[in-house]
Amino acid sequence: MIRNHAKMNLLKDLLEIQGVSGDESRMTAFVYNYVLQRKDQWKVLPKVYSGEKFHDCLLLKFGNPSTAVFAHIDTIGFMVRYENQLVPIGGPEIIDGMQLVGEDSLGPIQCKLIEKEDQIFHDFARPIERGTRLSFAQNIKIDEDFIQASYLDNRLGVYNALMLCETIENGWIVFSTYEEHGGGSMPFLLKFIQETSPIQNALISDITWVTEGVQHGNGVAISIRDKFIPRRKFIDKIIQLATDSGIPYQLEVEGIGGSDGREIQFAPYAIDWCFIGAPEDNVHSPQEKVALQDLEAMKEMYRFLLENL
Repeated sequence: MIRNHAKMNLLKDLLEIQGVSGDESRMTAFVYNYVLQRKDQWKVLPKVYSGEKFHDCLLLKFGNPSTAVFAHIDTIGFMVRYENQLVPIGGPEIIDGMQLVGEDSLGPIQCKLIEKEDQIFHDFARPIERGTRLSFAQNIKIDEDFIQASYLDNRLGVYNALMLCETIENGWIVFSTYEEHGGGSMPFLLKFIQETSPIQNALISDITWVTEGVQHGNGVAISIRDKFIPRRKFIDKIIQLATDSGIPYQLEVEGIGGSDGREIQFAPYAIDWCFIGAPEDNVHSPQEKVALQDLEAMKEMYRFLLENL
């Protein structure tokens, strides 16, 4: 369980930062500053790649990598259109009366979503500037067993990647953008990685779903497939390592959904990939819910796999 106060504060800080797809710069700045403050304490000092060449993405290279961990830093949300209308970004749950927050040049915004005749609007007292991004208002609840909040997808994946930085000796840790709304950063990230220090394997540090076959408390989910199907030989290797580790895990088989793994599969490089993440309930809503023991299993599994792949 997460009992370290500094780590709990990190997780809360990550959850409070807005980073709707296409507007990830605040998350990038937070992660970059965290890396600068902590990297000298890590087992291996990483080489840090960031800046306009990488847009709002951030890459950390540890040692001599053969594996990369990818965690997307963007979230779903809404964009303000005309006449108080909202347009979804990604696939957010539409709940009449839900609280939304944001900011334009005139100041902070807190409003409600109004659903009317198959369209969605905001009820803010003044017009909001066109193109302003709004996100779910945050309400973090943590008890002995669960964490519940907006945007556990994918703030928990980012948290897992940052925790992994403490012990990783060889590997890339990559923070990507745009994942929730069609992707787009992975092609140039993969090209840079393969030209700089190439990899053979990729792990997707993201959050999946609670379903009839994947439940809270049964461990981290290893996805055999979602809409896309990774190579069986690699998945079998991951499952065998997971079994050897003794860390609780469960296997996921779905016919829909996707992640940064999709763009790895479509890239012109022979890179194996696997999605591994804790399952959540109330997906893409303001009340996403994850069992803390599944999050702990996720952290332990990534640490074990990076040491043994």
